[in-house]
Amino acid sequence: MPDRYKDKPLSNEVISYNFPFISRSDWYAREPKQTTPLNTPVPYVVIHHTYTPAACFNKEECAAAMRQMQQMHIDGNGWWDIGYHFCVGSDGAAYEGRGWETLGAQALHFNSVSIGICLIGDWRFEVPPAQQLKTAKDLIAAGVQQGYIQPEYKLVGHRQVRATECPGTSLFEEIQSWDHYSPFPRSHKDLLNVTELPESVKKVISI
Repeated sequence: MPDRYKDKPLSNEVISYNFPFISRSDWYAREPKQTTPLNTPVPYVVIHHTYTPAACFNKEECAAAMRQMQQMHIDGNGWWDIGYHFCVGSDGAAYEGRGWETLGAQALHFNSVSIGICLIGDWRFEVPPAQQLKTAKDLIAAGVQQGYIQPEYKLVGHRQVRATECPGTSLFEEIQSWDHYSPFPRSHKDLLNVTELPESVKKVISI
């Protein structure tokens, strides 16, 4: 486990946020194979759902879900770490993934301009519990306050930047009522017209 997680007291984490915050060390995360810095503040927040693992309702279940995702992302996908920056459980706690300062692997071609927040569970047919939604919103607000997310950020669902059902139809409809929701890009086909995307990324997309 990296030193920056080993020596970080849980009491400080709780004081830093107005919601339960579970650090990597507290859910027993594996050490990332490698990290790349994320250029912050980012202009976008991308909302995801897990589909699997299923919704979790206490720290033990959610920590297990985090370990399951990290194992799948590292050992199955060959990524350096769990892909998301943060996940939120139905217990109303935020679980630290890659954190604010590390480039994610959560939205292909969009990682360099976004923070990815995943709501643990399958939200195709039902909306997450109120406390899960509230913590997701509060986490975004904390990111803005701490200078990691631009104050005039744009909020999108994963399906708007990738050909996917994520974040599930019910959750996607829900986030359209949130502050800063942006209907553009409408789909991954619009990425070449996203002004915030670097030209180097657009060249990759156009190949």
